[in-house]
Amino acid sequence: MIALDFLSGVEQLGEMIAEARVIVPFTGAGISTECGIPDFRSPGGLWTRNRPIPFDEFVASQDVRDEAWRRRFAMEATFAAATPGRGHRALASLYKAGKIPAIITQNIDNLHQASGFAPDHVVELHGNTTYARCLGCEKRYEIAWVKQRFDVERAAPSCTDCGEPIKTATVSFGQSMPEDEMRRAAELARHCDLFLAIGSSLVVWPAAGFPVLAQNCGAKLVIINNEPTDQDDLADLVIRHDIGETLGPFVRN
Repeated sequence: MIALDFLSGVEQLGEMIAEARVIVPFTGAGISTECGIPDFRSPGGLWTRNRPIPFDEFVASQDVRDEAWRRRFAMEATFAAATPGRGHRALASLYKAGKIPAIITQNIDNLHQASGFAPDHVVELHGNTTYARCLGCEKRYEIAWVKQRFDVERAAPSCTDCGEPIKTATVSFGQSMPEDEMRRAAELARHCDLFLAIGSSLVVWPAAGFPVLAQNCGAKLVIINNEPTDQDDLADLVIRHDIGETLGPFVRN
């Protein structure tokens, strides 16, 4: 059901939050745009300016790896300057109040952790761009270290232990989804009584199946997104409004 107006939608959302015992949020890029991080799919988004680099191309070509890291370094100031927005802080408030056991996110910006969620309680379906890993031995590398080596060698560095490529700890096109995170997300969806899909277009599968799974297991489904989604007809409540304004009333210091 689409909210008749913004205020009544927020009021209804508040009632559903108050009644819920276990809330599971599922967040997409829309929750971070007010923090200065552009999304990927919208007009003017990152993927309209640069073709995404598939995983197999990254692995196969040093030139492609160099380009991928150049793009990442170009975004470093944006990611470094971003701080949690009202949506992040509202969800962190509900987490600290014991309403939210963990959060599922498609985002890679680390802002849920920065807002107060314990890292173990953030299920990152698409990884995290604030650090890197070796594709061979999975050794962790900091972005600053990769940048220093890149500037010296004029090329994306390889792992100092095993020699395999180093990549941001994100999931690229053609790369397998993380099995543990997908399993945890499914468990969370099955065992909540309120599922909040926030700022996601709900077009990326299999992740877009979690709202449906939650509802099929008895949870109420709320979708908060500026634009319509393919799952709006399924939801118990749809609020098509700015996420920060919608969730702002639920921020607690």
